[in-house]
Parts: sequence; structure tokens; C-alpha cells
Amino acid sequence: MTTLSFDEQGVDVVYEGIEFRLERDLIEEATQKTYEDTTDHEVLKLVAEHPEIEGEPRRIGDIIDR
Repeated sequence: MTTLSFDEQGVDVVYEGIEFRLERDLIEEATQKTYEDTTDHEVLKLVAEHPEIEGEPRRIGDIIDR
């Protein structure tokens, strides 16, 4: 299972028991989109080779503006 925790500066990730951080700039470079317009599904695809994606994608901008 993969866990993503979003904040203004990036994403804390737990993937297969390993914890690490993806910084905002890295996500923007990898997706060629602004951080706020990138979706949680796109970030999950950066982390996992074959991610188990459920539900509708959500923009990071919507997630952190709660």
C-alpha cells in the first residue's frame, strides 16, 4: 500500500514501508504541470510502477486547500 500526504511544499510518501519526500519542484518537473494542477493519481504513478488507483483523480490544489 502507498500513502501520500500532501502539503504546500511537496508530498510525504510511504511506499512498501519506505518513507520519503517528493518536493514540489520535482513533481512539477516530472509532470510538466504546476504542483496545484497535478493530480494525486499522477503522483502515485511517479512512485509506483503498477499503482492500484481507485476513485476519481483529485488536484493537489484542491487537496491542500481544504
